[in-house]
Amino acid sequence: MSGLHAEAPAPGRAVEVADRVFAFVQADGSWWINNAGFVVGDDAVTGIDATSTERRTRSLLTAIAGQSSAPVRTLVNTHHHGDHTNGNCLFTDALVVGHRNCRAGVLAQTIGGLEAVFGAVEWGALEVRAPTVVLDDRLELYVDDRLVELHFIGSAAHTTGDVVAWLPAERVLFAGDLVFNGGTPFVLMGSVQGSLRALERLRGFGAETIVPGHGEVCGPEVIDGCARYLSFVRDVAAAAHADGVSALDAARAVDLGEFAGLHDRERIVGNLRRALYELDGAGEGAPIDVLAAFADMIAYNGGGPLRCLA
Repeated sequence: MSGLHAEAPAPGRAVEVADRVFAFVQADGSWWINNAGFVVGDDAVTGIDATSTERRTRSLLTAIAGQSSAPVRTLVNTHHHGDHTNGNCLFTDALVVGHRNCRAGVLAQTIGGLEAVFGAVEWGALEVRAPTVVLDDRLELYVDDRLVELHFIGSAAHTTGDVVAWLPAERVLFAGDLVFNGGTPFVLMGSVQGSLRALERLRGFGAETIVPGHGEVCGPEVIDGCARYLSFVRDVAAAAHADGVSALDAARAVDLGEFAGLHDRERIVGNLRRALYELDGAGEGAPIDVLAAFADMIAYNGGGPLRCLA
């Protein structure tokens, strides 16, 4: 199913993962249903990501208001994809911060116009708003005396501008879409091998609590599942490349095994397209034909829009 229907899940909920540190978790974490977060200070709040639609972002703002009457003065974008940035414009008092490539990605995209892929979605009254403060490697933010470290992950991974927010005292990591919990990882606009390196770097933080970009709050063990899936994609792509098989045909032929239960499993096609593209000599994160990849994912699913409950 897709678009506007009774299957749409309930609004997101605030989950306190440390003292005055919250994840905003949206079930079921499938296409366009992301997680966000916020850190509450005495006089200001720092947000971590917006959401995909006006309705969902206003739900996030309501959740923040339920924990603090202070304004959101800073909003961090973990990457440029619209499920994490479409609602930036509703954070009217906030300075928006992201990686340099995140800013470029937000400026290059539009909101809506995706009916052929996802069916009808009520995006709401939103305007593109890109980060106005950019980082290339690392930036330290303070919420009162609490340190929030922003780290560029160092390579193309989910995108070319992935940033994580690390709270070292609390051992809490907001991982953006470098980590999916219960859903299929997606690296079409980044890199399979780069994502595997990124996951190794995530392990190095020593996080006790991880807020994934999609899915329930989890521990570091979820990194292992993401790494197994991406290693699986890498190996399937290597065999397909050797045999001259397309991403769609390889995806149709392969047994997903332990990964068959992940939602949005059609992402295997996009991930294989990225892996094969790099095996053909394209650089990690090199621009790819996104529309052709989504057309193949739709074909893999038998036609019709992809399931979207935004």
